[in-house]
Parts: sequence; structure tokens; C-alpha cells
Amino acid sequence: TAGPAGAAGSEGLAAALSPGNVEDLYELLEQLGSGHFGVVKRCRERSTGTFYAAKFVKTRRCRGSRLGLERAQVEREVAILRQLDHPNIMRLHDLFASRAEMVLVLELIGGGELFDFIAEKEMLSEEEAIEFLGQILRGVEYLHARRIAHFDLKPENIMLQEKDVPKPQIKIIDFGLAQRLEDGVTFKSLCGTPQYIAPEVINYEPLSSATDMWSIGVITYILLSGLSPFQGETDAETLSNVVAGAYEFEERCFSQTSEMAKDFIQQLLVKEPEGGGGGGGGGVWGVDPQERGGGTVTTPCPRPWQPLSRKQAANRSRSSINMKNFRKFNARRKWKLSYNMVSACNRLCRMRLLCGLRKEDEELRCCESDQEEEGSHPVTLLRRRRSSCS
Repeated sequence: TAGPAGAAGSEGLAAALSPGNVEDLYELLEQLGSGHFGVVKRCRERSTGTFYAAKFVKTRRCRGSRLGLERAQVEREVAILRQLDHPNIMRLHDLFASRAEMVLVLELIGGGELFDFIAEKEMLSEEEAIEFLGQILRGVEYLHARRIAHFDLKPENIMLQEKDVPKPQIKIIDFGLAQRLEDGVTFKSLCGTPQYIAPEVINYEPLSSATDMWSIGVITYILLSGLSPFQGETDAETLSNVVAGAYEFEERCFSQTSEMAKDFIQQLLVKEPEGGGGGGGGGVWGVDPQERGGGTVTTPCPRPWQPLSRKQAANRSRSSINMKNFRKFNARRKWKLSYNMVSACNRLCRMRLLCGLRKEDEELRCCESDQEEEGSHPVTLLRRRRSSCS
């Protein structure tokens, strides 16, 4: 059973264990969700009665194993979460660890995804959309000021603390791909979701805080129009569109959108940012378009199209979101998530079947051989079969 980890950096998280286990301090309740490498359960802290979400993650020590996430990857996520304390970012409350599992006790976020919340509304004005976008930007600015990039900003990772309140609060979640950016250290990655990743990810070029700002540009485009700017028939076509930076503002979808909103998107969907999101700028909001406005210690993220005149304010107040298209987009998005989940389950079932066939073959060979080492293979495959159910 996992025990609480001490206050150490990513290097000491696995070793700094103290007596006790998660069940000693928390009452584990119903399951909230599951994934390839673990489950999330609602839990109640015994000492305070406060409810949290306990994320159980199966971990592995070496790259060669397929029993869980790499331990170092989970420790990096934990190390980043322990540094964060912002109203628009999910908080880590407690941490437990054992040899094969880590348990992250996280802030309980019960309002669902922002896009699902919006899709249920009859209408949404541009000013209301700005309220949500402003919260997202404040959270991202907080990260960038601490030289942390999220690298996986997408609708699924933008949640609401509660939805049945006058002003719902945004929560940015899932820091599995997040990285601390160091001066003079180049970071590259091919991870991300095709619709939302920046060209430099696909081209395997150095990443920066500007990479997050591209994703925010895509999210804003979708929020206002109900269309995805780079979506193709296939992932390959989508990636090709992203690299080309090919998008446009279709009149039928942006007829109720202010020019300021379009200008904001254009500042973020810049193909080749310079300087990795730092520096000052000459944009309308003091943002250099070539840098996508990525927030740094000295340069904040852009503010969402603040009107500079009464005419601009009047235009924005009359602008609204294309709700018909947005609902269609969100329905397709949810369907694709469900489809991907079913496909993943089918792949896991095929892998389990394959593992079973291999196991029978190995057992047969074990019966024909007196060598003890032959018996190790079925054990490994059996463990792999069990892990695929998580």
C-alpha cells in the first residue's frame, strides 16, 4: 500500500516515504474515472471531512517495462504540481507512493468540462466568452511566469470547479506533459493532440511558452466559431494544415464575431514565433505578434481583446458565439473521445488475447524443457495482461 511521500523534489519523491498509507488518512469512495495506468476515486480526508480526488497511477522504473507510466514522468508532474497555487489551476493536496504505485490526492473538480457547460447554454455572448478566456490566460500566465509550460492545453483539460454558480471558475488540469523550461536548455517533444499542437511540435523544433499560446489561439477559434481551424479528414491532414498554418475566418461562422476577436486569434496563430514567448511587443495589447504573447517573468500573456474605444466596446457587446456550430463541434468531439476509448479497449483486448496465446506457447515449451529461465516469460506476459485492464 502507498505511504505518504516527504517534501522533496522530483529526485527524492520516490524515496522520501513515511509510515502509513492512503487508507489511514482518507476514506476511499466511488470511482470517478479510469485510464490505461490507473483509476481516480473520490475520497474524504478523515481529519477534516473534506472531499478530494485520489488519482492512483501504476508506475514502472524502466522504459522496457509496459506495466505502467515511467516513474520519472509521474515524479516530474508531481514536482510541478507542488509548486503551483493559483485559483485557475488544479491543486495537489497530498501524495503517497509505493514501489509500483503513486497516489496523487488532488482538488476535487466537479463542474465538468468548460466546452460541455457552454454547449448546454441557449446563447453565449462574446463578453461571456472573454470571462472564461481571461481565467484561462491568467492561469497560463501564472505558469509561464514560473517558467512552466503546460504543453497539452485542449478542451478536455479545461474544467469548471462548479457549474451551478453565477460565475463558474476555470480549472486547468492534467500536467502530464508539462515541463519546466530552463535557460540555455533546449526541449523538444512530439507529444500532444493534433488539432491543438503548434507547428514547432510537429517539426520537432525547440518548444517554449509560445507553444501554449498557439493552443489557446486554437481553443479561442473553436469557442467563437464552432469550427476547428486546422481539422482535416485524417490526423495526417490535420498535422499538414497546422504546419502550413492554413486557416481562415469563414464568414458563415464568424459573422457575429468582432474584428478584435479575430485580431486576437491572429496574434496567437503565428507560425514561427521568435524568442520563445519573451520580450515586449507592438501589438494592440502590447504583445508582439511574432511571439504569440507567451507570458514570462517580465511579459504577461495578452488580455482578450479589450476595447480601446466606445465603438469597439459597442461592437463587442453585440457579438456572440455561433452556438449551433459549437454544439455540433462539441458533439463530434465527445463522439471521437468515446470512439478512441472503444478503439483503445479493443486494442487492449487484442493484446490480451495475443499475450494469452504467447503464454500458452511458452507454457508448452516450458513443459518440453528443463531450463528454469524459460518459465520467466509467461510470468511477464501474465503481468502485462493484468496491467492492460487498468
